[in-house]
Amino acid sequence: MSTVKTLTGEEHFKAVISHAKEYGFIFQSSEIYDGLSAVYDYGQCGAPLKNNIREYWWRAMVQMNENIAGIDAAIFMHPTVWKASGHVDAFNDPLIDNKDSKKRYRADVLIEDHIAKIEAKIEKEVTKAKQRFGESFDEAMFRSTNPRVVENQKKIDEINQRLKDCLERNDLEGVRQLILDLEIVCPVSGTRNWTEVRQFNLMFATQMGSVSEEASTIYLRPETAQGIFVNFLNVYKTGRMKIPFGIAQTGKAFRNEIVARQFIFRMREFEQMEMQYFVRPGTEMQWYEHWKQARMQWHLTLGISSTKYRFHDHIKLAHYANAACDIEFEFPFGFKELEGIHSRTDFDLKSHEQHSGKKLQYFDPELNESYVPYVVETSIGLDRMFLAVLSATYKEETLEDGSDRTVLSIPPALAPVKCAVLPLVNKDNLPEKAREIMDQIKFGFDCMFDAKDSIGKRYRRQDAIGTPYCITIDHQTLQDNTVTIRERDTMQQERIHTSEVSRIVEERVSMKALLSKVS
Repeated sequence: MSTVKTLTGEEHFKAVISHAKEYGFIFQSSEIYDGLSAVYDYGQCGAPLKNNIREYWWRAMVQMNENIAGIDAAIFMHPTVWKASGHVDAFNDPLIDNKDSKKRYRADVLIEDHIAKIEAKIEKEVTKAKQRFGESFDEAMFRSTNPRVVENQKKIDEINQRLKDCLERNDLEGVRQLILDLEIVCPVSGTRNWTEVRQFNLMFATQMGSVSEEASTIYLRPETAQGIFVNFLNVYKTGRMKIPFGIAQTGKAFRNEIVARQFIFRMREFEQMEMQYFVRPGTEMQWYEHWKQARMQWHLTLGISSTKYRFHDHIKLAHYANAACDIEFEFPFGFKELEGIHSRTDFDLKSHEQHSGKKLQYFDPELNESYVPYVVETSIGLDRMFLAVLSATYKEETLEDGSDRTVLSIPPALAPVKCAVLPLVNKDNLPEKAREIMDQIKFGFDCMFDAKDSIGKRYRRQDAIGTPYCITIDHQTLQDNTVTIRERDTMQQERIHTSEVSRIVEERVSMKALLSKVS
């Protein structure tokens, strides 16, 4: 048995960031030149973990759904695409500065953080009541009748409504006044000496052309969705798609985040995994609910506690949406958006019709008519999903013998290394036998060979990078061709024949087994 150490959110987050660097998951970009703010590189353990998360999404979305096609659109797009999408005119963040600390913040996030503190008070009351009343506790009744909970919920509702009204009217002075009325202070200076709220466009602009005088301004894409919309006709016709159908893709996007923070949670260069689902007008809400549940199931299948996830309906709908919610995840710094599900109506295709002069319609043989389909979108940040997996699986444990270990209990199918092959000692022909086993099994999954240091230290090293299984070759192996297989989370060991290693490990780390649970 082992005991998991209790860390505060801040301690947990700092530990995850330090661990990610120490074990080759994430490095600061251009670190030898003092780094580039809010840009990160994925190391030798981070890159395969990121690839495995991407594969899990792609296979669950494209391979498991016969009516969803996958594409890979270019990063550079015609500049009119971004005019049609609304990004040129409306892709802004409301930012505010504190005059004393000289720090800049997103005004809406300051207010959301204030709301989160009130929500924490509610949860504290609920937790205390649960402990007091035990199994007879009626949480719904308590939330609707307890005076302190009701009062705090009323405060939250009033703040949300006021923020929504201000954002919809683009009333930046109203947003600032809300910050002042709530007496929100700068986390650094502790003062309420705020500037006016201003809007900043988040797109990166660049030049395309061989001569600067003749070059035209284009943008690095701020999202991957538009590459799907401009290819709607191509996929619909060449793929002989029938409504409802989806188009999915993964890829890099770029946003000039003025307030980039919280490690890889908010970056200037990041990767999205998006699917646009084209449906018959009038059926969009049915499909919106379907994809809400389907996407939550995808997350829960990983085995991370369901208490780490929740749905959060948008206060302010984007200009293109008639319904929107987030799947929020409890990061060490609180519940934040991990994935968005949006009913985008027919805004995108109609806007591209208008700006391109091309008909972007679907002929429905059942209705014998053409129409612009409605769209339901699922959009998840790959880097945020990476951070969610890392932070949810990072544990510091004290073992029965009093020693400590740090372990990443990453779902086996996602682990960067599936199996480590370890000769007990680096002599007596054990390394040669271990190499022989390594050469037999490395074709099926990612393996690592490690013969340096004591076996205990090597186990700890593999625990720290999330390797689910270790195969130890000892002197008995030379006699009867059996090895020890050690499981990461329980640290239990069993003896198996060398001929069984590949089959047993592959069964336990299989992406196929994970996907079967999703469906």
